[in-house]
Amino acid sequence: MLPAHRRTIGLWLALWAAMVLLTVVIGGITRLTESGLSITEWKPVSGVLPPLSASEWEAEFSRYRQIPEYRLHNSGMTLAGFKRIYLVEYVHRLWARLVGLAFAVPFLVFFARRMLDGPLARRLGLLLVLLALQGAMGWYMVKSGLTLRTDVSQYRLAAHLGLALVIYIITVWTAADLLGDGPTDRRADRPTEWGGLRWVVAGFAAYVFITIVSGAFMAGLDAGKAWNTFPLMGGSVVPPGYGALSPWYLNLFENPAAVQFHHRLLGVGVLFGAFALWAAGRRSAPAPAQRPLAALALLAVAQAGLGVATLLLRVPIPIAALHQAGAVLVLTAAVLALHGLQTTNGRRRAPAVVI
Repeated sequence: MLPAHRRTIGLWLALWAAMVLLTVVIGGITRLTESGLSITEWKPVSGVLPPLSASEWEAEFSRYRQIPEYRLHNSGMTLAGFKRIYLVEYVHRLWARLVGLAFAVPFLVFFARRMLDGPLARRLGLLLVLLALQGAMGWYMVKSGLTLRTDVSQYRLAAHLGLALVIYIITVWTAADLLGDGPTDRRADRPTEWGGLRWVVAGFAAYVFITIVSGAFMAGLDAGKAWNTFPLMGGSVVPPGYGALSPWYLNLFENPAAVQFHHRLLGVGVLFGAFALWAAGRRSAPAPAQRPLAALALLAVAQAGLGVATLLLRVPIPIAALHQAGAVLVLTAAVLALHGLQTTNGRRRAPAVVI
């Protein structure tokens, strides 16, 4: 692949990763405003346009009035109130469509112009498949709240967010490959000086991933709107009702007290883990990993502050949205630190574009 092509494709993927991050934030706002069930049909093509007449708005509102969320929680909602939540979900779906097009169209152009080598084409093809699955997963999530429930399943919400993060990680890693230093010998042996640190950073990135997904269970159960004190919950370290559900493992996913308690613990672990990695790597890590590790520590502090503020202020939407964006940025720093540790003889390894 020509160097100019590498940079062009790398910049496109970096920009597209930012679009994916924004999608995650918009999705979080949609959940926080309880707008996700306002559009009760999945119309990938015709749904691009919102209702344009009074009769179309009334038809959409009529469909919404048939689902449990309206009957049990919003029975007094006016058409004006419905329009507000509808437009939030509409923006979410419209932006998701634009993100899909912003990937598919350039990918097909680059492929047609033979600007992609085989491994990179396969990886980008995988991303295209994952994008299609993500759209289906989004509708599968919405369907869970249209019949028996008054909101979406927290399990499906977590799966939807998790898949978005997988897409984001692959994109960030690939962009870093393409925008990194020039190629070296891919067959060269990996160094041993920071091999242990590489495994620790990989484990920490996975830990951050789990922490973010645990936030989806927080949102799905509205767990953040209870026990709005810190560091104690209900006046104690372990909140009342922590193990109320049986069998015990249901508490991990369906008990708001346990879900919030675990999310707090995971978040504290991210804060201390980020500083431990920065301290361990600031002298021994190679240069490409130094800046991401420093950013990781700083972002973890900001993220912890946003998390506490979100709790104490009872989940205000602007701060909660910043908290979600901060989580993805912490994950980004961890992924880039891991990428920076993929080096050979003190230099960045050859850009790996294999699946």
